[in-house]
This record gives sequence, C-alpha cells and structure tokens, in this order.
Amino acid sequence: MNPQQQSDPGPSADEGPSADEGHDTARARGSVLEVFLAFLQLGLTSFGGPVAHLGYFRAAFVERRGWLDDRSYSDLVALCQFLPGPASSQVGIALGLGRAGWGGAIAAWIGFTLPSAVALVLFAAGVTQWSALSQSGAVHGLKVVAVAVVAQAVWGMARTLCPDRLRAGVAIVAALLVLAVPSAWGQIAAIVAGGVVGRWALQLVPLPAARHRDYGVGKTTGAVLLGLFVVLLVALPFVAAAWHSPGLAVVADFYRAGALVFGGGHVVLPLLQAGVVPSGLVSNDVFLAGYGAAQAVPGPLFTFAAFLGAVMPGPFGGWLGGLALLLAIFLPAFLLVAGALPFWETLRQREGVQRAMAGVNAAVVGVLVAALYDPVWTSAIHTRADFGLALAAFGLLVWARMSPVLVVALAAVAGGLMAL
Repeated sequence: MNPQQQSDPGPSADEGPSADEGHDTARARGSVLEVFLAFLQLGLTSFGGPVAHLGYFRAAFVERRGWLDDRSYSDLVALCQFLPGPASSQVGIALGLGRAGWGGAIAAWIGFTLPSAVALVLFAAGVTQWSALSQSGAVHGLKVVAVAVVAQAVWGMARTLCPDRLRAGVAIVAALLVLAVPSAWGQIAAIVAGGVVGRWALQLVPLPAARHRDYGVGKTTGAVLLGLFVVLLVALPFVAAAWHSPGLAVVADFYRAGALVFGGGHVVLPLLQAGVVPSGLVSNDVFLAGYGAAQAVPGPLFTFAAFLGAVMPGPFGGWLGGLALLLAIFLPAFLLVAGALPFWETLRQREGVQRAMAGVNAAVVGVLVAALYDPVWTSAIHTRADFGLALAAFGLLVWARMSPVLVVALAAVAGGLMAL
C-alpha cells in the first residue's frame, strides 16, 4: 500500500477546529490568473514524470505559496493515486479548484498542459510535412529510447504494485491475456479480472479515518459529475457506432484511455496504440517516435494525445485535431477528481474498494509488460546495436538516474550516428 495513502486520524470533536478547517475557510480566494501563471511556470519546467511533478507541486504550493498544508496535500495525492487517470494533472486540477473555483481548475490544467502539448503538435507538424523525418536515424533513436522508458516504468511499478506472489501472478496472467487478445478489449478484460481477483483474494491493512479539506464541491454536484463520467464512458462507443462516425469513435477511444489508466501515464501507451495503430490512423513508427518525443518535454505524458491528433488524417490533423483529442483524454480526469472529492472518505474506507484497486494496479503492470514487447520492442529493436542502445538508455535512467530529457537527446543523437 502506498504510504501516501496513510492519513493521520483527525482531531476529536472536543479538540476544537483543526488546521485543515482553517484552510477550508480561506478556500478559493485566489485569482484565476494567479493559478494560471503558477501552473504555467510548472508546465515549462516540470520534467521527470508524475512522481517528480508531485514533488514540484508540493514545493510550489505547500512550501512557497502556502495554498494548503502538508496533510491536506498528502490526502489529495492519495485520492488522485486511488483514481484512474493522470495523477499529477488531477492533483493540479484539484489545487486550482481549491484556490480559485472552477475557473482555477481549468486554468491549472491549461497552464500545466499547454507547453508540452504545443511542443508535441509542432513535432507532429514536422513529421507530417517531412515524411522522411519519421524514417530518420534520430527518430529511430526516439523509438529505441521508448523501450528503455517503458522498461523503467515496468521495473518501478512492479516493485511497488506487485509486492507479493498473488499480485505478481495477477500481473503475469494479465500480460498473457493481453498478448493473447491484442486489442483494447483484451486490456480492459485484464484490468477487470485484476480487480475481481483483488476484491476477493487480497488482504490489506484498513486505512485509519481522517478529516478532509473542503474543495467547494457538494455531494450532489459530485454525484452528477461521476454520473456524467460513466454515461460518457458507456455511451460514446455506441453513439459512434450508431452514427457510423469514425471521428467520434476515435474520441471514444481516447476518452476510454483517459478513464481506464491506472498506475501512471505510461499505461496510456497500450490503450492508445490499440485505438489508432490497427485502424491505420497512425503508423506504428510514427506512434513510437511521438511517444519517444513525449519523454523529452515537461508536463504530463497524456499530452501525447495532442501529437496523435495532430498527425492523424481528417477529420483530425493539425492544431484542431491535437486539441480535440487532448480534451477527450483529459475530460475523465476532470470529472473523476472533482466528482470524487466530496466522497473521498467513504471511498477510502471501503475495504472491498481498496482490495479491488490493488488488484487493478497489479493487472496494469501486466498490461504494460505486454506493451513493452508489442508494440514497443517489436517495432524498435531490430539489430544488436538497437538492443545495446536501449540497454544503455535503461542503465542511464535506472542506475545513473540521469534526466529523461538528456537520455532522450542522447538516444536521438546515437540513432542518427548509427544510421550513418
């Protein structure tokens, strides 16, 4: 169990108001512009993935600005790790919501997401305008470094999310299932099966009760948002099929990917690949090149959706396509985090929910293992030199702890030199 999910019990009724209650009184008293500028600065400088992002957020909003205290921040992180979706972006959305209401939530998301989305759409424009770029040695280096990045994610997630034999077994079975059924349905089946096994077979230590900061979302509003999340998840594929709309079908795929990603942004890779590569909307080479490039930009990895939308044919393509799919993949994060905030204590105290989520997280490791083989490995590793480059990049990431930006840049240079 993640230590960040352990919260201290709140004070008893006769101890008087807590520090958190003092923060509640001052909630939502900042300006939307203040929130946007704070998150834009982070969006330009936050390299290193979601764990690093959460560290940057704590330094910026707990230590420097004092928007909330450490206990409230840890509690918020625990909620966003519990929910599917991009955890760091969801924390940012909730911080903006608590500081400046709904406008603050939107401003926080735009500020944190905009820099990397713009960079990836520009990269997509380069790949689209100069088709030879996708076949260049430098882009091949980006595909090879994707092997190292996904392997690093598998390595770290397996150690954290599969600490016992049962969860390791769940991960292995999930990987086999996804390899046997290489489609989005195989991935969904693996995640659901992991949740069922976790619910009925895992034993976890119950969490203590805790007070929670008020973010200004009532239970009625929260229930409506959670209901809308479920309705869109279920209805979008059926509406797309009924209207024979390929464009809406892609939006449904990206919404589903944003709604079902547990365990970190890297898990979005197999879900998106299953939605756009088999249908021919994006070639596997371009898909992996964009994924490699996404490692070199700050901000959330989910902005990879902007790259895919920009390289697709009509009705997507360019800035409009990038924006449409960016909104589609992040919309579940908005609905879930805002909808779950007023129900967090009830959710976290249900032992069955805790066990199911532990099983889901173990299955996610298996889904990512399958993706590491296909499409990442099979599309990038063709020679001994490719394997050597991937191994060197993995060593630099895991043992040398080098910045992913520098590793990606070195891999692109090495790929270009290998092509010569």
